Amino acid sequence: MTGTEGKFMDGRIWDALVDSMKSAYTAGLEQGAVPRPVIMPLVRGELVGLTWVRPIKTGEDALTGIAQLSNIAAAAGADEVVLAWETHDVATACELPLVGPAPCLNMVHATREGHVLHQFPYDEEVLARSPEGGSFVAPDWQPGPAPQPGGELALPIQAAVNYSFIPMDMDHPNPFGVTVVLMEEDGYKVRLTETFAH
Repeated sequence: MTGTEGKFMDGRIWDALVDSMKSAYTAGLEQGAVPRPVIMPLVRGELVGLTWVRPIKTGEDALTGIAQLSNIAAAAGADEVVLAWETHDVATACELPLVGPAPCLNMVHATREGHVLHQFPYDEEVLARSPEGGSFVAPDWQPGPAPQPGGELALPIQAAVNYSFIPMDMDHPNPFGVTVVLMEEDGYKVRLTETFAH
């Protein structure tokens, strides 16, 4: 799986995360949009939950909004994180040059020691056209490159990875709970696993 495999995340968890992201992309594309960038922090091999980026405006706001996904990981004291995003979507939102295959689901698995980039390129297979001229598509997954240890990440994704492992300096008995509430108030969609929801 990755250069950091076995240390924390079980291979089955990684496979489940990949499958769930591919399913989310299939469902999203059928509705006419790719899912927003999402972070999945893990603590001692257990998934904390998923947090999708808040609605973002093109440019500086997109850069900031994506980088701030790290807040949930930092507050949870994550040992590792997985981030998922679509190449073209993030490049367009952040006004950055397109790097790597597109369209492509990217997933990075990161720990304090480094990261491995996994890419899942796809072709858009048109399922139907709407009367308004739009189209409904499904991803036709293509063979991707081998996992890339230290692979180049889009600027805000790299920032989110870096900040995920910087402990949060918050004078509160429950910094994680407060962070979840603040992020939800900002428009981030947070879905916690049962272990961390209490």
